[in-house]
Amino acid sequence: MQHGFSLIELVVVMAIVVILAIITIPSYRRYIMKSDIQTAQAAMMSMANDLRQYAQDRETYVGGCPVTPPPTEDFTLSCPTLTATTYTIQATGTGSLSGFTFTLDQNGDRSTTNVASGWTSNSTCWISDPQGDCAVE
Repeated sequence: MQHGFSLIELVVVMAIVVILAIITIPSYRRYIMKSDIQTAQAAMMSMANDLRQYAQDRETYVGGCPVTPPPTEDFTLSCPTLTATTYTIQATGTGSLSGFTFTLDQNGDRSTTNVASGWTSNSTCWISDPQGDCAVE
């Protein structure tokens, strides 16, 4: 009496494992990207709150962009526009998220100005998926 697996059984199991990996790995990567994007968007909202507080205390946004913005792993946060009455906060993707750029202004207007290959941009909101759907606020 022989015990063990036949070569055919091992090949079938390996094929199933490969198929599952092909299906799940891209889904997992998209999930991680969406999570990192949401983290950057939350950091932008935090910066906006800080800028509003700064302007309330000093009656100007000039000088209100934090030297050390909230930490994000895959985005660089900056304030390319700061005047007495207006600001723009920008999150620019780095590393695996390079190509993404999100903006937020003093009116709360959100825009996705650049996206990575395979994603659809939306100039009227922050996107939440490759199809360009707006993120839920």
